[in-house]
Amino acid sequence: MLDWKNAEAPDAAMIEELAREAIAGLPPEFAGPAAQVVLRVENFASEEFLDELEIDDPLELTGLYDGVPMTEKSASAPQHFPDTVWLFRRAILDEWASRGDVTLGQLVAHVVVHEFAHHFGWSDDDIAAIDRWWE
Repeated sequence: MLDWKNAEAPDAAMIEELAREAIAGLPPEFAGPAAQVVLRVENFASEEFLDELEIDDPLELTGLYDGVPMTEKSASAPQHFPDTVWLFRRAILDEWASRGDVTLGQLVAHVVVHEFAHHFGWSDDDIAAIDRWWE
């Protein structure tokens, strides 16, 4: 039986573990390119990210792909920083608690797949066309 009185909120390490499980479950043709992307888990998005995206509430951003999509990479214009998928723990936990209809693992996997889709060159509109998750 779970001891709810002494339970702690999932920490960054747990979110990362769930994310790595989702990455490991990607189809083989995506697994190789995904392995080249840095995975970072922070409590909240930085002010720089929030300002760039014109987001006022840090709880509105659960994840972010920061890099150059594979479809736009060019040998003549090398990238000087690693592609990174950021997961924002507090926003993920807030979304999870407010939804109440998915497991934490399902939500983390959804955010991870969404951000990696950007790495593979998909736009938000492309993702929304096949992913009705938020409805």
